[in-house]
Amino acid sequence: MHFNIKNILRTHGFGNIDDYKNIYVNLYNAIREAIITKSLDENIKLPPSRILAIDLEVSRSTILKAYDLLVLEKYVKSIPGSGYYIAVSNKEKIQYNLNIEIIQGKYPKISKRGSAFKKNIQIINSTSNRGIAFRPGLPPLDIFPVKQWKKLTNDYWHTSRPSELSYSNTIGIGCLRDNISNYLKICRNIECDSDQIIITTGSLHSLSLIADSLIDKEDEVVLENPTYPYAYNLFNGLRANIYAASIDAEGIIVKNIKSKSPKLVYTTPSNQYPTGIKMSYNRRIELLNWAANKNTIIIEDDYDHEFSNWENPISSIFSLDKQERTVYLGTFNKLLHPSIRLGYMIVPYYLLDTITALYQHSSRFVSPSTQKILSDFIEQNYLNKHLRHVIEVSKERREVFLESFSNNFEQDILIDSSNTGLQIIGTLRDHVDDVLLSNFYDKKNITVHPFSNYFIEGKKQNGIVMGYSSVNTKAIKDTIYRMSQEYKSFIN
Repeated sequence: MHFNIKNILRTHGFGNIDDYKNIYVNLYNAIREAIITKSLDENIKLPPSRILAIDLEVSRSTILKAYDLLVLEKYVKSIPGSGYYIAVSNKEKIQYNLNIEIIQGKYPKISKRGSAFKKNIQIINSTSNRGIAFRPGLPPLDIFPVKQWKKLTNDYWHTSRPSELSYSNTIGIGCLRDNISNYLKICRNIECDSDQIIITTGSLHSLSLIADSLIDKEDEVVLENPTYPYAYNLFNGLRANIYAASIDAEGIIVKNIKSKSPKLVYTTPSNQYPTGIKMSYNRRIELLNWAANKNTIIIEDDYDHEFSNWENPISSIFSLDKQERTVYLGTFNKLLHPSIRLGYMIVPYYLLDTITALYQHSSRFVSPSTQKILSDFIEQNYLNKHLRHVIEVSKERREVFLESFSNNFEQDILIDSSNTGLQIIGTLRDHVDDVLLSNFYDKKNITVHPFSNYFIEGKKQNGIVMGYSSVNTKAIKDTIYRMSQEYKSFIN
């Protein structure tokens, strides 16, 4: 304890005197105050008088005089052959010595931005501790190759150097960015420099960095309607003027966008969230031309490409863009598991320095150990094998989900089986409130999201959004059966 007691005593007034003849009294008062305020806890051993005298640059007799006074007052007990210890507190004595009036002050005012974000905490129990069936956006968690990941983790820590435990490059370690660049060339036909890739904790983190780089109060932002609710919350919290863009069977309806001077447009073209609609090739070209005419940045969130665009891929907006006005977002949280917290974005060069600076002044960097392990996971072909397994398992579970849901719900909740991706929407009858139903199921340990919460203006459609891939086929059948039984009690 002696290694930090000097600072504790200084904090409690030791040395703040002019008359050094009474320094032992000053020391006594400082130790007593530290005991009373619990800075020194009960039964802690005080430093030996010789050592404390050296630390405080006073004579040993001064220390002994202060200790003797404390023993006399029963703040300290002396154990022969062992030393001095803080005695069990005398509550009455402490209350007497702490008879101090504290003024009741006020807290500083919350910022306008902080207040705006507080108001936008809404929707979707995505962080609920309840079961994972049928939470949207989750991959098949039970088939993640834990053994391979564990081996790579052990290999990393066996060979890591002390220098690797220091601060890391903000935009990500080079080997991971190189491997992501190669992965995108092979799996997405995207050509980009690894210098343009920034490693983040996921799509929302990427989106936040872009928004902070571009958006000021009342700037115009275009979002699909319906949209990713957290994207809406982010831009609403930044107090942007949000314009909703309706969608049809080809994706975002560009000609209906009413914004006159938008800073950016956010879209999920591979698998529109949450409807699953794929934006057509022609509509992507139309969006690029519109963005060029409006001097607008496109944020292409390709969060679900591997699940919905694997067999018959459409060229990404990023790869079609010849003007470097598209930011491409990808994530491993949907491919591997959300707790890995690793995503990335490809950033136009003109935005790179700004986003890097904002990153450096906030979360600094993603854990380099996790980045290196993922890089090895990609390099040793584990990701490729896992992806193919994930896609196969997801297809099987989707088929089981659709069949089981149809058998149990018949016409009560209708499902459009044509949409792809990690979520399925069930349309409710008009008299059934999707928010109330979602809350009802949540209490029964079943997670579904109300479809109406994904709309930002206009008529909100009534339905439930469900994920199907995170639980095995038996759990799917059992949970859907239980859902159907609970639904009957809900509507009656």
